[in-house]
Amino acid sequence: MKNLTHPNWIKAKGILFLLVALFSTAMLIAEHPTLRFTLLFSITVWSFCRFYYFAYYVITNYVDPTYKFAGLGSFLSYLVETKKPKRTHEG
Repeated sequence: MKNLTHPNWIKAKGILFLLVALFSTAMLIAEHPTLRFTLLFSITVWSFCRFYYFAYYVITNYVDPTYKFAGLGSFLSYLVETKKPKRTHEG
């Protein structure tokens, strides 16, 4: 399968993700219409979004510019692999 490259199709895909998220959230809240559930669900979604941002953007731009993000699986491999600390000077 080819990569999606046309800007309009990329935007449409993003809008579809948003619509699916809104629809499924509405269904979950309708099934459990409590403030507690709504708050916990909101915190969960927010936390997963922040983790993804951390894995994708923060690591590559602030921690290790040599790391190239290729999905959460590659990020977990990156975290697990052991690296020797770099020596700054001989002594």
